[in-house]
Amino acid sequence: MKFKQVKTWHWILLALVLFFTADWAIRRPDSRARELNEVLEATASEPLKAYPYPFRVLRVEQGTAVMGTPRNFDVPAFRVIAVLYPDINVKDPNDPAFVEAQQNLAARQSEARAIVAAQAGIKGVKWELDKTWLGAHGIDLPPR
Repeated sequence: MKFKQVKTWHWILLALVLFFTADWAIRRPDSRARELNEVLEATASEPLKAYPYPFRVLRVEQGTAVMGTPRNFDVPAFRVIAVLYPDINVKDPNDPAFVEAQQNLAARQSEARAIVAAQAGIKGVKWELDKTWLGAHGIDLPPR
């Protein structure tokens, strides 16, 4: 019995499928994180549900919920707001629309944290920069 020779593009396709499968397996939320995200979705206010950044639990580590955030000291709020609200002048920190957008971001993040922190078995919330979301929205991260 003679087998056809495997083409190069078959190997490339197989490698891509394996890569994306491994990436999905590594990044997928654990079952507790999925439960917390369901509670977050069900109990969030309309402003939180409508917010352009999806606050989510990434994983749970020994009772601490690790949540994604689009901002920290490396990625200041003005860079994120420029993506979330492209019409706002983020170069003027005194612009009322910019100040309101910052306050809105902080309020939505606080609400998401409070909902998750109130769940049984959660001792605290830790924020982790959401590098995937930032990269997908064209925000470069500083090298570490």
